Amino acid sequence: MGFNKAFTNFPKLETERVILRKLQMNDAPAMFSYFSRDEVTEFYDLATFTSKKQAEDLIDRLLFKYENREQIRWAIVLKETGQLIGTCGFHEIEEEHWKAEVGYELHPDYWRKGIMTEVINAVVQFGMIEIGLNRIEAIYDPRNIASAKVLEKNGFEFEGILKKRFFKKGQFVNGAIAAILKEDE
Repeated sequence: MGFNKAFTNFPKLETERVILRKLQMNDAPAMFSYFSRDEVTEFYDLATFTSKKQAEDLIDRLLFKYENREQIRWAIVLKETGQLIGTCGFHEIEEEHWKAEVGYELHPDYWRKGIMTEVINAVVQFGMIEIGLNRIEAIYDPRNIASAKVLEKNGFEFEGILKKRFFKKGQFVNGAIAAILKEDE
C-alpha cells in the first residue's frame, strides 16, 4: 500500500469490538464528552475542553492534517452502537525515515477493558504491513502508567526518558519514549 494509498482513501480498520474510521464533524459532541473531563486531559497536551466548539476545531485540524499528509487519526467507534469513544492514529509521520509516532485517547468509561490494546494492535499492523513503516514510536508522560502498559502489551519497548521534553500546562515535563520496529513484529 505505502504512504500514497494511505493518504488517497481514508483507511477503515476493524477489531473485535470497534471500527476505526474517519472522523466526522458529527463526532464533536461525543469527543467533547470525554475531552471535557480532567482525567482524560491530565497527561494530554490539550487543556480540558469547555465548549463543543473546541471539539469541532480539533476535528477540523485533524482532518486538515490528514489532507496534508501530516497524520492519520482514526475515530474509535463501538461496533454495537456506532458511538465515538476515542481516537488513535499516527502523527509526526516522517516518510523519508519510514517512521511515525502513535497517539491515542479513550473515554474513561472504556478504560481498563482492553479496547485500546486492540486498537493499537490494529493501527500498528496497518502501519507496518500496509504503509510499510519501519519504526513506530510513542512519547508519553512517564507518570501515565496505563499508557506504558498498553504500549508494552503491543510489543513496544521502553527506550528512555526525554528530560523536560514538553511544556504543558505551564511547566516542563518529561517524556518517556517507547518504540516498536518492523523486525520485532
